[in-house]
Amino acid sequence: MVLASAGFTVAAVCPPGHPLGKARALRETHTYYPLTPLLSLAHAISATRPDIVVPTDDLAVQRLHQLYYWKRNGRRAKQWICALIERSVGAPESFPLVCARIRFVDLAKELGIRVPQTKVIANTSNLEKWLVRMGYPTVLKVNRTAGGPGVRIVRTLNEAELAFQKLQAPPPLVQALGSRDRTLIWPSLLRRRSVVNAQAFVAGRKATSAIACWQGTVLAVLHFEVVSKPHSTGPASELHLIQNAEMSSAAKKMVSRLNLSGLYGFDFMLETHSGNAYLIEINSRTTEVAHLTLGPGRDLPTALYAAVSGEAVQAALKFTESDRIALFPQDRRKDPREFHAEGHPDFQRNGSWIDLKKCE
Repeated sequence: MVLASAGFTVAAVCPPGHPLGKARALRETHTYYPLTPLLSLAHAISATRPDIVVPTDDLAVQRLHQLYYWKRNGRRAKQWICALIERSVGAPESFPLVCARIRFVDLAKELGIRVPQTKVIANTSNLEKWLVRMGYPTVLKVNRTAGGPGVRIVRTLNEAELAFQKLQAPPPLVQALGSRDRTLIWPSLLRRRSVVNAQAFVAGRKATSAIACWQGTVLAVLHFEVVSKPHSTGPASELHLIQNAEMSSAAKKMVSRLNLSGLYGFDFMLETHSGNAYLIEINSRTTEVAHLTLGPGRDLPTALYAAVSGEAVQAALKFTESDRIALFPQDRRKDPREFHAEGHPDFQRNGSWIDLKKCE
């Protein structure tokens, strides 16, 4: 989690040895203690008195929301932390909506945004009824996750039932003990099951938006089509910068309705035969491309800093003139030079790549 103040002073709170602590831009680093996560965050915020807090992963979002509820019911002297959290991520009324897939999708549908059918699946009987009605393939997703181990695309009943049981099951104790956040031990010990959602499969291309917003208004946005990724449900390894009016409209409606502030990501599917953009989920945190400076209206850091500080800020130089971005080490097997050999003849001449390890 990043703690930023006017004047470009930046601090961070992270576990010992985390790559974020090595960033040269940091003024100071505060230790995140897995057994006392909320106290760790509260201490770091009290010590730095930042103007804005930027969560950098899904767990950080969850802890920030929990810190808000804790301090809201505490002593008045500490309620300034609640005001800071609201200032940083938006209205607290939005917290349950951005963390529960079905509620987010239902709200988008109310606003006239194109979304795939989504339903909470409580048991295998629910799952079978869904599959009879919706057919294959279908997508199973767990709340508070973003791709990877929290998502499965299933194509048979047996595959669906196995995936559902694995996604719903409490985390194994060994996995919880190895996590950076030891408070995940409790769901394992208490056998607490995850909420699993089924979502209609949209045949098409994945797309994503990185957004800077302030008090319900979109300040700057980057829309990308995913060109490639190492795994079907994993993070992208190559992106293509695009303009898409339907994605922009959906983002503006959701940001306004939820009264969001800070950095967010929206994921879409662009349907193959129609090009329609289906909003499938929100990432209530900064995403891996949010730091890119790609010109007016596409410079998220500058736009957000100007809103937070109230100052007119000179636009940063464009990171690249290319509309193609490769992210490393998402696909650790590849070297940038391999793109030429794999059917991307113009990538070396016109493309740009980002080493995420160096960015950390």
